[in-house]
Amino acid sequence: MPSSLTFQFAIYLSLACGNGYTLSMKIHIDIDCFFVSAARIVDASLEGKAVAIGGRSDTKIFSKDAKKQSVNFENSGSFVPTFYKAYEEKDDDINAFKDEDGRVRGILTTSSYEARAYGVKTAMSIKEALGLCPHLIIKAPNMSLYQELSHALHEFLASKIPLIEQASIDEFYGDLEGWIEDEDVPQFIDNLRHEIKKALKIPVSIGAAKTRYIAKLATTYAKPFGSKTIYAHDQDKFVDPIKVENFAGIGRSMQAKLQSVQIHTLGDLKKRRETVESWGPYAKDLYKRVSGISDAPIVTTSKRKSIGISRTFDALHDRAELRRRVHVLARHLSFAILKLKVIPTVFHLSISYEMNQNSHKNISLCEIFTEKKFDSLCIALFNEADNQRRLHVIRLSINCSSFTRDSKKELSLIGFHEEQKMKKLTDDTQSLREKYGIDALKWGSEM
Repeated sequence: MPSSLTFQFAIYLSLACGNGYTLSMKIHIDIDCFFVSAARIVDASLEGKAVAIGGRSDTKIFSKDAKKQSVNFENSGSFVPTFYKAYEEKDDDINAFKDEDGRVRGILTTSSYEARAYGVKTAMSIKEALGLCPHLIIKAPNMSLYQELSHALHEFLASKIPLIEQASIDEFYGDLEGWIEDEDVPQFIDNLRHEIKKALKIPVSIGAAKTRYIAKLATTYAKPFGSKTIYAHDQDKFVDPIKVENFAGIGRSMQAKLQSVQIHTLGDLKKRRETVESWGPYAKDLYKRVSGISDAPIVTTSKRKSIGISRTFDALHDRAELRRRVHVLARHLSFAILKLKVIPTVFHLSISYEMNQNSHKNISLCEIFTEKKFDSLCIALFNEADNQRRLHVIRLSINCSSFTRDSKKELSLIGFHEEQKMKKLTDDTQSLREKYGIDALKWGSEM
């Protein structure tokens, strides 16, 4: 028997729909200049000033000295690494981005709207940004704070909306179906952004529409610290004038393809359905998303499908040192894989050389995961992938995917008993690292 509360809600929903109301809007919540907003929570004097957060690949990972590191499995991605150096107060200024010769290195992960007025953009070099805005305040990233605030916002949203999906560290989707009447959505999301600002001191912008894709687009035009609702009868008027590059999912290659056939706006795209759909399944789905006739459900939890680690560094030719760095990256990635309690079956290593040259190698292997075997595998992949040995290397990347829990691949039984012994050693090593840090035990080849 359903509970009385469920029964009452069913009656309410029936009456609402019977009275001509609909309750089916999706919303998109995005934190405004998240990393800068987080810095302003810690230091209120940054309010109203041109501020940017710098980022630089943590090459200290290759240092032979131990260092304090943190690991994040939930929201890694652009500018949010799986492994990151623990935040230190002394690094929280421009000096954190100077090398031994005093040169400013690194790029910007985000900037405030005050900085953007000077032409400062995400992914711009810090040096270039300072040239455009000499009074720009550069702060170091504080990943632990970002994760803490992201968790807090997720919990707050979950208390206000039945279904919440976290798309990234600073981006969320919500489903208002059966919860808020369409005519009340503008007031609801306007109140919500003010409630979030009051409770967490985080400024957010919120968009609402019939599909998550149009809701995300609405958020873009609600910023900063605004809200925007797009009803079905206003959708074409809102969508059609927008340039194709402003729609999430249209990358540079698709932009070039669209512009080559004189499709410059989303309205142009909608008028050229046959042309767009002739480009294949992805283009067909893109047309439906732009037109608001395709949507995806709100997914409250999702399984990680892969995990990787990469580092960019000054051009390096010494192959012995490069192999040592592969050992270091393999050790860190092994720690993450064991902590996730998964068994990857596809392994990929890529090398980026100077002069925009790249090489990669991958292998599938269905066996018990042990650190020693993984380390040897990564070195073997590096040796095979390194086909430009006259060139200097500037980046190494290792990625593992197709976990057996997802791929349903069966593990090989060849050498199973010997592998079990090595697995015991791997597990003991993992326990010590979890207690004393990732650098507590290293391979001799790293020293």
